Amino acid sequence: MKSLSIIACLLLMIHSPVCAQDEVLPPGGAVTEQPADTVSPATTPATGTPATGTPATETADELKQKTTEAVEEIAKTVDKNESAQEAASGILKPIYLLAEKLSFPAFHWCAFMLMVSGVVGFAFQLVLTKLVVLTKLGLSFSEIISDAVGLIISLIGLVLTTQAATENSTFTQSPAAVLSATIVGALFGFILYRWGQSAELQALKGRNVVDAKSVKK
Repeated sequence: MKSLSIIACLLLMIHSPVCAQDEVLPPGGAVTEQPADTVSPATTPATGTPATGTPATETADELKQKTTEAVEEIAKTVDKNESAQEAASGILKPIYLLAEKLSFPAFHWCAFMLMVSGVVGFAFQLVLTKLVVLTKLGLSFSEIISDAVGLIISLIGLVLTTQAATENSTFTQSPAAVLSATIVGALFGFILYRWGQSAELQALKGRNVVDAKSVKK
């Protein structure tokens, strides 16, 4: 009897885990594990809404390329327009006629001299005059911009004048003409610089007087 009881207990112990396993198995017979804190890849962790891809932002190079292409397309459209062609011809024709009549060494001498005077005058204005004004604590950014623009225009004019003189006259072939135009232009530019510095200092004094009156009020 004891042997039968022991055999019956063993059978019950073996049968119990099998039954428990059969109860937790799904109908398909496969056990799937899914942790409680696992987030589905189709949803975002914060809101649970389906995740969508964000569009790639345009880089600076791509934006520059698109802008350049747009400008070129507009320029091509304008170039093909007959009204634009007629307007451009109307602007350039009198300039061409005047350039043909002024293609002689004396004109290029005067043009070269004036461009040199502009370069010298605006360069001194931009450096020396601004240092003097800075010592008086009255620097004007508008004056700096205007002098810088004048210097750039004079430099471009000097280059174009030299190129035109080389192609259309004998001015550049005469060292005496080039040196004399440079010397006269430099002297005239220094005079323009002195006039400009005096005018800027007077304007500074006027601003100081106005500021002093406004403070008193």
